[in-house]
Amino acid sequence: MGERINIEGEEKIGVDTEREKCPSCGSNLVFDPESKSLYCEHCGTKIKIEQGETAKELNLIDGFDKDGKDNSWDQGEATVFSCDNCGAKVVLKKGQTAECCPFCGTAHVVKTEELPGLKPNGLLPFAFGLEKAVEYAKNWAKKRFFAPRKFKKSIKTDNVNGVYMPCFTFDSSTYTTYTARLGKNKTRTVGSGKDRRTETYTEWRTVSGDWSTRFDDVLVTAGSKFGQNQLDKVSPYETNSGVMYDEKYMLGYMAYHYDRDLEDCWGSAKSVMDAEIERQVLSQYSYDVVGSFTASTTHSGVTYKYVMLPVYLGNYKYAKKFYNFFVNGRTGKVAGKTPVSFWKVLLVVLGGIALAALIGYIIYLTSLE
Repeated sequence: MGERINIEGEEKIGVDTEREKCPSCGSNLVFDPESKSLYCEHCGTKIKIEQGETAKELNLIDGFDKDGKDNSWDQGEATVFSCDNCGAKVVLKKGQTAECCPFCGTAHVVKTEELPGLKPNGLLPFAFGLEKAVEYAKNWAKKRFFAPRKFKKSIKTDNVNGVYMPCFTFDSSTYTTYTARLGKNKTRTVGSGKDRRTETYTEWRTVSGDWSTRFDDVLVTAGSKFGQNQLDKVSPYETNSGVMYDEKYMLGYMAYHYDRDLEDCWGSAKSVMDAEIERQVLSQYSYDVVGSFTASTTHSGVTYKYVMLPVYLGNYKYAKKFYNFFVNGRTGKVAGKTPVSFWKVLLVVLGGIALAALIGYIIYLTSLE
């Protein structure tokens, strides 16, 4: 039977299931990263989760056919809750309730629809708990000199949430034909007498050929709230060791529903591969300038995984603007934007002006001697 709770006039819905109950006391179980067990916070019971198989590669064309359809997730297994404030779409599993949005911290989170689209086939479980994540975040914040002191003190467990972020990985064997115009800078002496001088010129040549390479687990974010820039900054993630998707690892955590479909993410992956192919091809040659580079690439044996990555997400509001920071739930690497203290910036500027004035005064006194 579902439980309905009202927060600030908005309804949130939680559904209890027997699989999420402690066998000893009947309380809800959560996933404990430290012991890799299901843990009862009420009585302390732990149930070890057996390590499953690694996530399998899936055929890309089959994925295109399934994406966007409503039957990929089991009915009632998960629900999308949308934040009225920032638009984030949070996925809640059975037995969870939407108390607040992990991105902006507001309570205006309402049920929108049953979850459509692809179901994850892989997952990297959290490797450490919330308190450890907060410790990583605090150490990171201490190094942000211009961040307000109030921001640094605000990093606590009540504004940091464990969230699984949606990403796709892609494997592909590529064959590329290319043509490039490469330049080598050289010098020569021209003129005579007073007009004799050295000038620099570029000697061009055209190269062409073919190149084959294999890409493994090119990682692309599938969510706009956790963009590629944020993903790259907290990477790496060892996606090849991800386990097959199991909802037990989700207990006690939220997930973010993807808003970039498989085809869109594949386009981004191809761009990453194109850049790497160009880098590999050009590494064969000696040059100073690239005049042009054209290439045609074919892909074969393309597979993908839809993997949920563990991220601790912090939110903070400063001067009516929201800021997020992200902690890699496997390695503890932290990245994000922080507000800037006006007074700290002013202090540095005034200090720079004072130092410049002091140096100028010393130079003036020296000139009088």
